[in-house]
Amino acid sequence: MLEALIIDAVRIPRTRVRKDGGRLASVKPVALLKPLFQVLAVRNDLPVNQVDDIILGCATQVGEQGTNLARLAALYAGWDHAVPGLTLNRFCCSGLDALNLAASKIAAGFEHLVVAGGVESLSRVPMFADKGAWFADPEVAEATRFVHMAVAADLLANRKGYTRKQLEQVALNSHRRAAHARATGYFQHSLIPVTDVDGTILADRDDAIRQDTDADALAKLKPVFQHPPQGDPVIEQTYPHTSPLQSLHTAGTAPAIVDGASLILLASPNKARDLNLKPRARLKAFANTGGEPVIMLTGHMRAAEKLFNATGLTPADIDLWEINESFAASVLAFREHFGLDDDRVNVNGSAISMGHPLGATGGNLAGALLDELERRDLKRGMAAIPGGAGVGTVTLIERL
Repeated sequence: MLEALIIDAVRIPRTRVRKDGGRLASVKPVALLKPLFQVLAVRNDLPVNQVDDIILGCATQVGEQGTNLARLAALYAGWDHAVPGLTLNRFCCSGLDALNLAASKIAAGFEHLVVAGGVESLSRVPMFADKGAWFADPEVAEATRFVHMAVAADLLANRKGYTRKQLEQVALNSHRRAAHARATGYFQHSLIPVTDVDGTILADRDDAIRQDTDADALAKLKPVFQHPPQGDPVIEQTYPHTSPLQSLHTAGTAPAIVDGASLILLASPNKARDLNLKPRARLKAFANTGGEPVIMLTGHMRAAEKLFNATGLTPADIDLWEINESFAASVLAFREHFGLDDDRVNVNGSAISMGHPLGATGGNLAGALLDELERRDLKRGMAAIPGGAGVGTVTLIERL
């Protein structure tokens, strides 16, 4: 098999969704992607008519995010009409799966230049706006044992015996690390501002980070869900010894709700040479899997195990980890499961402080991982995301 090389990674700032309108609430999803397509072409001197495909993740493909955003966003950005596009959905894992599928096409030798990434405008197309059968159809919801992600997070925390203080420490670390990284300029290489039609800057920095967050402030927050004393019927049926649940997760230990977009350029070795593209890393391996759908936020652990079994690597071989902070318990459980040192995990913050723009998150994690591996002169990094109904995806990248 051929190698899939990572040439470049770009993203827009992750900006908080607000009731009174966030910084990017006025910007259409296709317009969130426009500056990324344009910068990717300009700074890599890229002949866009040679791009074989565009694969984007988007978790809520309805309204302005419907009708195959990958194709439409590229046309909207002025790219050549010869470039096709594909938009996929694996819940929160969508962007990482887009990256993995792009690498697969290149590694198989059928395509040689592919753009991957994702987008989610949660300001304009809220989560659950697609009214999917999983949660909106009572018969389907009952048959598939649907629970809200925050309920799954509390279930995981209860079963693991985590305390609110432990969960809140994850949040504190996330905000402190992200604030330091932002202040020090660690994000600048990949961060592309979003401007209005007249050139006015709408967003040029991640604005969900709370550098003044402290333990007292987090301790005062109310739980996302107050679980009934008699227990949740789905939890009672599936995990009877963990019902009723203790309410543990709050808005402070949940992923921030933000708008975002990300793109990554991949190429085969021959195409990189032909176009004088400068590879930064290779996408070495990936895995995806499904897990028990009620507890939900453990699929990335099974995916990582699958990858280790396939490659012969071990957690000790991975220098840095980007584990999406899909609620604090999912990060603690992943770290505990693989025996990871905290100082190798989410070293510049993650979704609790930076935000989780669903389809865009995979590209955000992979780009952050690549930038930090380069900054620290390290070799291997893994991005991991759990998703709805128990899916999970991981991606292993290796610097050249």
